[in-house]
Amino acid sequence: MTSSSVIVPPDVARDVIELRRDIHRHPELGFEEVRTAAIVADRLERLGFEVRTKIGGTGVVGIMRSKRPGRTILLRADMDALPIQEETGLPFASANDGKMHACGHDGHVAILLGAAQIIAKRQEELSGTIVLCFQPAEEGKGGAREMIRAGVLEDPHIDRVYGLHLLSQAPSGVIRVRPGPVMASSDSIEITIHGKGGHGAAPHETNDPILTAAHFITALQSVVSRKIEPVEPAVVTIGAIHGGTIHNVIPDDVRLLGTVRAFSPEVRAQMEPRIQTILRGCCDAHGATYDLNYEWRYPVTANDPDEAAYVRALASRILGEGRSEDMRPTMGAEDFSFMLEQRPGCFFFLGTQRDESTSAPHHNARFSIDEGALETGVRMMVALALDAPAPAPPADADSKQR
Repeated sequence: MTSSSVIVPPDVARDVIELRRDIHRHPELGFEEVRTAAIVADRLERLGFEVRTKIGGTGVVGIMRSKRPGRTILLRADMDALPIQEETGLPFASANDGKMHACGHDGHVAILLGAAQIIAKRQEELSGTIVLCFQPAEEGKGGAREMIRAGVLEDPHIDRVYGLHLLSQAPSGVIRVRPGPVMASSDSIEITIHGKGGHGAAPHETNDPILTAAHFITALQSVVSRKIEPVEPAVVTIGAIHGGTIHNVIPDDVRLLGTVRAFSPEVRAQMEPRIQTILRGCCDAHGATYDLNYEWRYPVTANDPDEAAYVRALASRILGEGRSEDMRPTMGAEDFSFMLEQRPGCFFFLGTQRDESTSAPHHNARFSIDEGALETGVRMMVALALDAPAPAPPADADSKQR
């Protein structure tokens, strides 16, 4: 396959941008993507895909079966937006108050639907089966897990999974790939510290839950700094404290919300018991008790090394050597990790930063992208559809095994 073998026609490129802007203007939160899912299903049906809807909630799948033997691969795009009030000032800014596509999922949907147009036109060149997966609720609600529970990896049986994510921290049109762990696990902690309230003038008559919480938050950082091997990345963050109503009253209870992130399953497994030990010790020292809800959310996103090498090489072939780079690990999390736990595959990134106007971080009210990068995403998804399902070469073949 040469770089010229995956070309995005101008009408498809324009349509991808128009579609992305339409979805951006009408963002929907996790498991509420009714309008977006309807657009996806309608377009896939008109292109001749076998369409299944309401998978794992609002998920949509489009299946294209070829006449040639080969693997069954899944290409994924997530659809949900975030509860953020948009501040970009774009002419197609969100029309839904308090909701915004601030992570690029609008671009993911547009890219995969653009790829669907080209895949449908080149159906005779396909091997195996192509499954286009439009997933709900990536942002914290585990839509990938729900689609897996609904059988998305089994009917038909998926052999390989691939996902793309836009990245405002990378130059526009550049593909970044990393073998092995690329994104951290993400778990949540919800803690209520129960003390004994009273007047601020008589703290000796209380068991102050605010003081207990302060000692716990400070001691909590020793989990990473003193209990985790320095070369192993881990982060513990308390993001919210709720307690008390007025300046001179010590409350009975304080509630804490936080997140726990790690870059290996082994470190992830160590975090809960160590956090609980510190919490118990602080509460015992101050005469308080606690309730701890430790929610295991997203596992580490780990790419199959062979599949990561394959995607990196494919990007170089399709786009040119200068457009494929190594991806640095990030402590952000992704529920595509659930799919990578079940099947070999690769989660890779597409840069969208053109200048300062497109440099805002993800989950920011001013997040914006260089729409010119979307065409690169379409080319990569089409290249995967045309290339990845091909049967593995014989063991003595010169070409790289996957």
